[in-house]
Amino acid sequence: MKTDGSFFLGFPRPRGRAGVRNDLLVLGINGLVARTAARISAGLPGSKLVASPYGRGQLGPDKDMHTAQLVGLGSHPNVGATLLVAADRPTAEDIARAIAERSAKPVEIVAWDDVAEDALALTDRGIRAGGLLTRKLSAERRVEVPVSDLFIGVECGHSDATSGLFSNPLAGAVADRLIALGGTSVIGETLEWLGAEHVLATRAANSAISRAIIAAVENREKSVSALGVDLLYNNPGYENVRGGLSTIEEKSLGAIAKAGSTPIKSVLQFAEPPAMPGQHVMDGPGFSPESMTGFAAAGTQLTLFTTGEGNSFCSLLAPTIKISAHPHAPQRMEQIDFDASALWRAEAWLPDMAERLLERLIEVASGLATWGEIYGEGNESFSRFGGSF
Repeated sequence: MKTDGSFFLGFPRPRGRAGVRNDLLVLGINGLVARTAARISAGLPGSKLVASPYGRGQLGPDKDMHTAQLVGLGSHPNVGATLLVAADRPTAEDIARAIAERSAKPVEIVAWDDVAEDALALTDRGIRAGGLLTRKLSAERRVEVPVSDLFIGVECGHSDATSGLFSNPLAGAVADRLIALGGTSVIGETLEWLGAEHVLATRAANSAISRAIIAAVENREKSVSALGVDLLYNNPGYENVRGGLSTIEEKSLGAIAKAGSTPIKSVLQFAEPPAMPGQHVMDGPGFSPESMTGFAAAGTQLTLFTTGEGNSFCSLLAPTIKISAHPHAPQRMEQIDFDASALWRAEAWLPDMAERLLERLIEVASGLATWGEIYGEGNESFSRFGGSF
């Protein structure tokens, strides 16, 4: 499917961005009901399952961030309706209310409180409630939506020299083109700005944002140093070193290329939605699954994921377009969605390749399945900001 590049075919929402998918989300809000949520989702083919392994005994910032992730995922643009699976109804009602306020989409609750804590009875009730939601979603159809509605997350994983030289600048060029059309982009993994944060800070739209970029890196670096941890072989990791990235500075200079060249409009907190279009950075973990879950909780509808020799992890809710400019990985791994190796062989120019990748992005937004979706690679990984009490 092709458009003229000014629109994609998506699912308009009552509030917020349009969806590029129209999924039923089965959301288990704590570890007590994780297995029940999984049984419910298995009984609803095509539903998406996100089940937190924890969710009680959390206090302060850790509890706030856990709630922010649940609400962000539950109100995600690609989710047409959410079924909350809970241990207690009062907690679920608070989360459901927040999801409904943000998205105005259908939210239903099934809880142990309603079935005398019988997990099998809860499974039956959940499948029936989810079936009614799925039936309603099946009646919805795609319509033309301006490309300006798109918000993408840009991630890298198992990076090598080809990532910094080709794939990351390519993703950044696509972000620039999307932003020129009125869209929005975000990069994260704060410690992968380390050694290049001064370069990234020069891109800030104002001095306050510049200072926030520097402070975000300094705070995380101090936290790591306080534990006596050497970033070597943690970041860059073994696969990065094998791929030719010997220092964090080399890796970071390549990683920040994903942010393109437009002004950085804000430093988002983890899972925080942006307040305006344009390029943003998110202060978050350097582990790809957690970073991408932060993007999804902030509302990214799609993910561009650059890799060197290969990395199969994908966001569950935001279809993930895998990109590699490695000379062999795209031929070796079917899961690579976009082969950028022509850049490495000097057989194509970056601007031309960026236009092709933008076309692929719009095709995926309009319904083309990524390999990660086809093979079921998607997942979400909750971040913790403290221990349980």
